[in-house]
Amino acid sequence: MDYTIKQVKPADVAELQKISRETFKTTFDEYTAPDDMARFLKEDYETAKLLREINNPNSRFFFLMVQGEVAGYLKLNIGAAQTEDLKPNALEVERIYLRQRFQHQGLGLVLIKLAEKIAREEHYDYMWLGVYEHNLVAQKFYAKDGFKRVSEHTFQVGSDPQTDFLLVKKL
Repeated sequence: MDYTIKQVKPADVAELQKISRETFKTTFDEYTAPDDMARFLKEDYETAKLLREINNPNSRFFFLMVQGEVAGYLKLNIGAAQTEDLKPNALEVERIYLRQRFQHQGLGLVLIKLAEKIAREEHYDYMWLGVYEHNLVAQKFYAKDGFKRVSEHTFQVGSDPQTDFLLVKKL
């Protein structure tokens, strides 16, 4: 499948918000009470919050474009932008989100390999990420790419404290 990678800019915030809300809801709706989901989507993907993340020099977003459409995106964090201080000299893959119709076509692998390329070029020793304890498909995907579970943390969705497994890949 032909694709291009585009770095997300502040002018792209509306599209980032749209795909964030769509993909999170599609992926996690069955595990989350409607009120908690609505609160999370409203608060965590609020325009001003996303703009702060886009403008943070320790975070980067990349759209994966297929035939001119945003198929998914990647969010990377370094330094103080990381959600945990898990490993020294590490790059966090905070989000790999793909629209449902673009899943299972090798595009998730495109995004994780982009993250790894950046991590290696910038001389990080580790990549890490969190994955929902019930997202077995994602856990299998990351294990196949060499990630190992080292810990877990709470990921708050509205009033629901959910558990994410923390996975690390040594580079």
